[in-house]
Amino acid sequence: MFLQDYELSEEEKVLLQKVLDGDVALRKIEEFADPVTSVKLRRLAIQEFVKLEFENIQNFSLDVEAASKKNIENMIGAVQIPLGVAGLLKVNGEYANSEYYIPLATTEGALVASVNRGCSVITKSGGANVRVFEDEMTRAPVFKLESVSRAKEFYEWVKCPEIFEKMKVVAEKTTRFGKLLSVKPFVTGTDVHLRFSYDTKDAMGMNMVTIATDAVMHLIEDEFGAHPITLSGNMCTDKKPASISTILGRGKTVVAEVTIPKEIIKETLKCTPESMFEVNYSKNLLGSARAGALGFNAHAANIIAAIYLACGQDAAHVVEGSTAITSMELTKYEEIHCSVTLPALPVGTVGGGTGLGTQRDCLNILDVAGAGDVPGTNSKKFAEIVASAVLAGEVNLIGAQAAGHLARAHAQLGRGKF
Repeated sequence: MFLQDYELSEEEKVLLQKVLDGDVALRKIEEFADPVTSVKLRRLAIQEFVKLEFENIQNFSLDVEAASKKNIENMIGAVQIPLGVAGLLKVNGEYANSEYYIPLATTEGALVASVNRGCSVITKSGGANVRVFEDEMTRAPVFKLESVSRAKEFYEWVKCPEIFEKMKVVAEKTTRFGKLLSVKPFVTGTDVHLRFSYDTKDAMGMNMVTIATDAVMHLIEDEFGAHPITLSGNMCTDKKPASISTILGRGKTVVAEVTIPKEIIKETLKCTPESMFEVNYSKNLLGSARAGALGFNAHAANIIAAIYLACGQDAAHVVEGSTAITSMELTKYEEIHCSVTLPALPVGTVGGGTGLGTQRDCLNILDVAGAGDVPGTNSKKFAEIVASAVLAGEVNLIGAQAAGHLARAHAQLGRGKF
């Protein structure tokens, strides 16, 4: 329909026709053409199929060859998301100890403004104090045993220190940086789930722990004879809200806090410490509990998703990040102490989408791109910044609701004119 408008070589025309005729599958175009040509021909084939001409998705700056190898299959173009910055945000962490502009990729009007005002409040109050408490990525295969007694034998066998050392050797042969930290067994009938936990340094680490755990599964099958059902038995728990991750942690477990003086709350948030306390208690604690929520927060997922998209993280992990708990307490000095606890924050500064050009630019804004001089330090620094930004978002939204400004802000910044 629109193919006459494109200049194609004879070879490209022949290949495209084969794709349109069904002789060459979309996923196999790379076997006959370079990555850039493959993307173009695949896009043209889709245009012909849906009977329209794309106006925008072909315009991008991504390295097609790199993205096709590591990040995407059947690539036809790219989707753009507006990118803004909030800040400066002062962070007082073990790894992040400076002021930062926070890159946020979002289509939700008012989000960047919300985080920006929270950053201002925190910075005026001396900054966010933040610490990483746990750092481990998990994978949990499940095994089927012949009987409960055999399951008990397996349970005890897994817990033997000498068996753990064997597992550790096998797992760590598959990776330069990953370290096996623990293996926890959980029994349901004759099924036994093993929750493997690893230190993955600067990588988020899902691929790393999957490969390492697969190697250990073969050791278990050979030495004990337990039959593996699947490499991932959902006790990991990857990309799903789960109590086990809020209790034991997954990725980074991070806590950020700030104490805000009464004067700053009145001047910037236009409310009082008492009103913020009441909103947080009734909304984030009672409301979340009554709803049966796993997360007790105002909108932590908003900030996590926007930073993840900007910085090349696995966006689906926002599910785990959303289990954050926001707490606000009045002090005897007419201040309010605000904290956010993120039990499961999977982040990385190497691997995955962090190598894409635009995402790497955003990581560079935070000075966390790539591996740290000491392995693991960049991902911890990044986690501290993310947690501090989440705190900024929580402080502002609770303040806006306490002041009765939520609807007004969204009307002004999020709706436009219809």
